[in-house]
Amino acid sequence: MVAVFKERLRELDPGYATFEELQALQVNLGNLCNLRCAHCHVNASPAGDRIMGPEVMEKIVGFLSRRPGITLDITGGCPEMNPHFCFLVEGTRGHSPRRMVRSNLTILTEPGMEWLPAFYRDQELVVIASLPCYLEENVDRQRGPGVFGRSIDALRTLNVLGYGVTLELNLVYNPGGPFIPGSQRELEEAYRAELLTRYGIRFNNLYTIANAPIGRFREHLEATGTYERYLTTLATRFNPDAAPAIMCRTLVSIDWQGILYNCDFNQAIGQPITGSNGTILTIDNLDEAATTGTELVLAQHCYCCTAGEGSSCTGSLA
Repeated sequence: MVAVFKERLRELDPGYATFEELQALQVNLGNLCNLRCAHCHVNASPAGDRIMGPEVMEKIVGFLSRRPGITLDITGGCPEMNPHFCFLVEGTRGHSPRRMVRSNLTILTEPGMEWLPAFYRDQELVVIASLPCYLEENVDRQRGPGVFGRSIDALRTLNVLGYGVTLELNLVYNPGGPFIPGSQRELEEAYRAELLTRYGIRFNNLYTIANAPIGRFREHLEATGTYERYLTTLATRFNPDAAPAIMCRTLVSIDWQGILYNCDFNQAIGQPITGSNGTILTIDNLDEAATTGTELVLAQHCYCCTAGEGSSCTGSLA
């Protein structure tokens, strides 16, 4: 299926299977998280022990200071739990025109973490908040009892600080099972109406993201006997209109050790970017990794980015 995917891209345009231009640096701070979600592709949990240190962060700050105009996308299990989170955020201020943090929201309600929303505001961070559904039972089934209620409390706090109005607050939806997301526009309208009517919550955009068949989600698919069926669904719903905008053509992902990948999914399964001599590239080789025209590292999970409307870390592509 990987070879077929690559051929499909090349049939549309030979350039679609290659890196185009570095526009975003996605930094995964590790797999430490206050939750243990059933569909987490990075297998994050409170027991996570892969934590990016300040040495790698210093190199990221240095790179962004030399390369203005690149978006910084901070992610991980729960990036705010990295003890050096503030160091990275404060160090990159003024070096990136758009800095985003991907939050599970519940971290904002943990004891001792009440300072986070104001820190977001003061640092002018864009908040990308995971809320896989606007219904309590669906969220709690996927992410754990009480998660929905805590997420609503966190969203209200962010709204009070101006998020969703003068500061950017985007929500992320992903299906609870082996399905492709529906229309992003229609889902956004439903989220907006339900959250405003029921809880008085405002947000800017909803991003729909297809679940990649890796990590815990793959384990779930295999346990329910739906893994092959889901792969077939993704492949048969290939959308050529989504292919030109797949995120790996303009993004480089950095793991906790400083190793480089074409995307966060490749990072999760250990498929790094390699140089012309076959060596694994790290933060020290970022300029080489961002060379226009280099071939992308593809796998069968890549179909999740081009199925239906397509999806990336910033929502649908077509």
